[in-house]
Amino acid sequence: MNELKERLKALSLSEEMTDKALATIADFAKSRLPSALHQPIDDVLAGKSPDLGSLLGGFGGFFK
Repeated sequence: MNELKERLKALSLSEEMTDKALATIADFAKSRLPSALHQPIDDVLAGKSPDLGSLLGGFGGFFK
């Protein structure tokens, strides 16, 4: 997440504008993705690593 914020700041965006841009992108992504992916998006925005193990279990075992 920090790398993305730094790239946005390199475009001369302020800290506030960067945060608003990331929130807008997250809201857009969540409006298009299944609700199971909303928490991982929120986790990434909060600087946490999402729990992909439990998430991948919800895809019918395709990733086993």
